[in-house]
Amino acid sequence: MANPHLARFRKLCLALPEATEKEAWGAPTFRVRDKLFAHYRNDHHGDGRIAAWCKSTGEMQQDLIRADPERFFKPPYVGPSGWVGVRLDRRADWSIVRDVVTQAYRLTAPKKLLVLLDREGRDDG
Repeated sequence: MANPHLARFRKLCLALPEATEKEAWGAPTFRVRDKLFAHYRNDHHGDGRIAAWCKSTGEMQQDLIRADPERFFKPPYVGPSGWVGVRLDRRADWSIVRDVVTQAYRLTAPKKLLVLLDREGRDDG
């Protein structure tokens, strides 16, 4: 059975320069030059969420959660390092998901790829 949430999330991630997908911990992860910038999680340990975990800063994580705690959350394991969870299953605003993914990529990718990203017109941050 096709998963529309994963398909849409995958498309956002893989549209970024040199982004790749690799399965890890039983789920799709997205990387740039083998550095992780996003995870896809479907009901992780029974939490009931279809979500993305995206690299972030502690300040950005707190701001997003404070602004919309129904959409954003502090994910287990990576949350203490500033990563932010964004729900994809309900109330998903895909333009916001795109912005969060792009920001995660920006925090991970080398400067050379950021120049390419900006040249392609994907300056979401």
